[in-house]
Order: sequence, then structure tokens, then C-alpha cells
Amino acid sequence: MKRIVSFCLLVGCGVALMTAAPPPPQKTSMEGSRANRSKATIEGLVRDIACPIQNLDGNATHLSMKCALACVRAGSPIAILTKDGALYLPISDKMPDYGQRQKLMPFVGKYVRANGIVFERNGTHAIVITKITEIKEVHVTLEGE
Repeated sequence: MKRIVSFCLLVGCGVALMTAAPPPPQKTSMEGSRANRSKATIEGLVRDIACPIQNLDGNATHLSMKCALACVRAGSPIAILTKDGALYLPISDKMPDYGQRQKLMPFVGKYVRANGIVFERNGTHAIVITKITEIKEVHVTLEGE
């Protein structure tokens, strides 16, 4: 009887360990060829994502800095809005993905040039930024300032 109880206890611990183990990391297509990706340079306004999605008048050279900062500080994702209206979401080159907020906060409200690897899926654009610089020659109109 002791052997049966010991065996059941051993099997139970094994099952518990297998279910408690973290899943293997998700593979990214950064190394593979299945992703729709390319090296690219994009130019646009770094801002919160909510306004240009909800307000079709939102564009890449005009914004309320007060509103954009309030949205970003409240947790709204940061994106790059190009002059043609495309939104690029910044992503990392790792899986699991890690936030790009800290890298982009100094650029909120600025027109930038971002170099990196661009991904596209069903109309959604993302970019792994390798270099980002402000383009001072493009005038951005800031409301209320």
C-alpha cells in the first residue's frame, strides 16, 4: 500500500511540475522568412495612437501637445503617424516583446526619421527601430502653444 501511495504522489508531483513549467518562448519571425518584413526608413510624427484613430483630422504635422502628452502619460500606446496617414507601432526585436515607450517618450510631438525593420500584416504596420532622429526642418503646429 505504501508503494502505491508513493507512486501516486510521485506521479502527481510530476504532473504538477509539467503544468507549472513556463511555456517555451514564442518564436519571432525576425530570424525567419515567413514575416512580411523589410528594411525601411519612415518619417512621421511621434504621438499617442488614440487621437489619429478616433479623429480622422489628426495628421502628422498638427497636434495638441497637451492632449498627446496627457494620453501618453495615461498609458495610450505611442506610434509614428506618417504624412500619408499610416500608423507604425514600435516593437522590439525580441520575443516576448518589450515596451518601446522609454525610447520614444523624448520624441513625442516631434517629427522623426526612424530606420529599422518594418512589418506589415493585414494593414497593421510595426517597426523595430534601430535609429531615430528628429527632423527639425518639418514644421509641426502645436495647438495652444
